[in-house]
Amino acid sequence: MDVKWAALGQVLVVGLAVSVVVMVVFSLGAMALSARQTVRETGSGGTGALAAATLCFAACAAVVLYGIYLIVPQFH
Repeated sequence: MDVKWAALGQVLVVGLAVSVVVMVVFSLGAMALSARQTVRETGSGGTGALAAATLCFAACAAVVLYGIYLIVPQFH
């Protein structure tokens, strides 16, 4: 059995990078929802913040679903 250490390192680096990106995008979505709540309390609409939060959460969901697609062989 031969371990390809370079490939394992690439998987580690890509996995960590994608995890950090998803965490940051999710945090931005949570901040946008918080900003929307603050804007709504002052009387404005806050639709831009809601659109940004929806976009961030949809991007996170897409990355998670793509990862599941890659892992489960029956989906190929």
